[in-house]
Amino acid sequence: MNNLSIINTLIVDDEPAAIEGLRLRLAAFPQIRVIAEAHSVAEAVRSIDAQMPELIFLDIEMPEQTGFDLIRQLQPEQCPAIVFVTAFHQHAVKAFEVRALDYLLKPVKAERLAEAIARVSELSAIRADKAQLLSAVADITQTESASLEQNTAQSSLQHNETDADTGANQSQYCIERQKLVIQDGRNPIQLIPYQDIIWIDAAGDYMCVHTQAETHVMRARLKSLIDERLPDVFVRIHKSTVVNLSYIESLQPLSNSEYKAILLNGKVLKVSRTYARALRQRLLG
Repeated sequence: MNNLSIINTLIVDDEPAAIEGLRLRLAAFPQIRVIAEAHSVAEAVRSIDAQMPELIFLDIEMPEQTGFDLIRQLQPEQCPAIVFVTAFHQHAVKAFEVRALDYLLKPVKAERLAEAIARVSELSAIRADKAQLLSAVADITQTESASLEQNTAQSSLQHNETDADTGANQSQYCIERQKLVIQDGRNPIQLIPYQDIIWIDAAGDYMCVHTQAETHVMRARLKSLIDERLPDVFVRIHKSTVVNLSYIESLQPLSNSEYKAILLNGKVLKVSRTYARALRQRLLG
């Protein structure tokens, strides 16, 4: 290749020595430009928001949150290509289920690193398949779950079995209006207060529901959620994102009539041109 496309790259690993070793090895590949390093998932999220890398060399086993947790927190349009670098071979199947480009075992051998870089360089589009990525992460992090409609039906049935009077249906209706029904791997059914939801990302049949405390992955369509369940305080800012207006701190203009929405927790979301005008009208008045 005479004209190499430069690939902006982030290295994520909790071990400084591992980062330094990989950085030195990557220096041999002129198409790879390491633009940032992160020692935790939280640092990685900040780097991704600020610098938008196209490729991440990602460790899996890290304190507090894993590499898979990082993938769950990414907006669909932010998903870079992923090369996992880990000392544990047992995660290989999961890594390829989330469409990682490669899976390198520590200590990384020179020939395997070269193979991974070649695979990255051959891509015409560096970003991974976002819909399949979130779909696979959902399968990893939660048990086989019913659809949103099935969850709601089960919740209503359980409620009606314990409350025979006619006021029970009215009470259940109010609960569903105030809380989002989610099933994850730890609890059969969770009721998440709408006021606790900061924003929601969607990719195909899956959504990541972000609260201050954690991120939930659920199976549902964003359009049906907007049309049937979400209160009016939630506004669409992108074809794959809705945000709770009460958490928007400021808007920063970008080119082409787009904006960055700065949230109270510091998260930065992109506001596409299609939805920018409606969002401004809601915020102003």
